[in-house]
Amino acid sequence: MTKNTLSLGNRLQGAEPTVKKRGRGWEISGKRLDALHDRARDMKRHSSDAHKVLAERFAKADLGQNAFTRYAVVGSAILDFNCHNLGMAVCIDEEGDNETLATRRDKSLESIGIRVMRIKAADILENIDDVLARITAGMRLRMADRKGAHRRHIASNPNQTAPTSAYKPRAASGPRKYDVKDR
Repeated sequence: MTKNTLSLGNRLQGAEPTVKKRGRGWEISGKRLDALHDRARDMKRHSSDAHKVLAERFAKADLGQNAFTRYAVVGSAILDFNCHNLGMAVCIDEEGDNETLATRRDKSLESIGIRVMRIKAADILENIDDVLARITAGMRLRMADRKGAHRRHIASNPNQTAPTSAYKPRAASGPRKYDVKDR
């Protein structure tokens, strides 16, 4: 009796896993994802004092495209603040939080490229200016990391063409049938 083994073809070895259709690319059921969003909405309604203070400061700051989203759902985690453009999260450590669960969540987020910055709630309430300086420094480091990764990508792929703009101005041949006319 011979033992059958499953082997991957050469084209599949080392390839990136494909994005799943469920859960916005994560292997999460729609029901679980809905429950996470409901929980995040409830957490936003009943925020801690430290979270409210930091959210107020983020709202006042002009961060441009690097804005932080409150209680963002990423995979199966709910992050206190998430900046999608930078791939950076700010998590507030409240008293009584489970350390091992938070560490495990941070490792899984870092494995997909999200850098997690943990800040104690007492630090936010006592000295918000130092906390904001730390967050700003972390944002600058993350921007430098992303630019460096982009430069390395460009250098290692010299034959790759630059992306073209999807917008192409049309020739000035007069108004089209469906153009909006001024009244």
